[in-house]
Amino acid sequence: MLYLIATPIGNLQDITLRALTVLREVDFILAEDTRRSGLLLKYHNLPKKPFISFFEHNEEKRLPYIISLLKKGKRIALLSNAGTPCISDPGYKLVRRCYQEGIKVESLPGPSAVINALLLSGFPTDSFFFLGFLPRKKGELQKKLLPLKEAKTTLIIFESPQRIKRLLIQVRDVLGEKKCAVVREMTKFYQEVKIGYPEELLTYFEKNPPRGEVTVIVDTRSSKD
Repeated sequence: MLYLIATPIGNLQDITLRALTVLREVDFILAEDTRRSGLLLKYHNLPKKPFISFFEHNEEKRLPYIISLLKKGKRIALLSNAGTPCISDPGYKLVRRCYQEGIKVESLPGPSAVINALLLSGFPTDSFFFLGFLPRKKGELQKKLLPLKEAKTTLIIFESPQRIKRLLIQVRDVLGEKKCAVVREMTKFYQEVKIGYPEELLTYFEKNPPRGEVTVIVDTRSSKD
């Protein structure tokens, strides 16, 4: 059995009772960062488990070994660094392979930066589109945003704090003056939600450079007109 377990996106108390129960019972834990996952286990007084390093650059290489363990009846948990596994993180290939091999997969719902940021924005939630991390090159970024110019939905984007200003400029230039929410350090002591049009946010972040994990929400329905 493979378990997909959502872990805290900041505050270590944000984990379900079911997740803690399963983490006590599994035989192995797949983790992007074994040190970080180890701290989570320690915080909740969970027993130490054998870790298997599992991240973007070794996912393909690890698959045969993980599948062999699952076929032997081992119970394995997949953890991302924070939030729900497989969302802009490795894992979907493993899930797909499990189904091909007749191995059962269970997903334990819990924290998600995507949903949490959407709720904090106050923007419409009836329709939203998750873009993950956008391309770094300007031309590729514009190409990704352009088809969404006439969309009537809420966009959710992951971005590094160093590139927030660049993203806001491209949102303004490609999508126009749409209301945005920049949400950072969710569930942590320094959580911040800044809402405004790109120009307003650019002015703010020029004086207050953002730090930490950042999610940007764009309401494509909005307009200054």
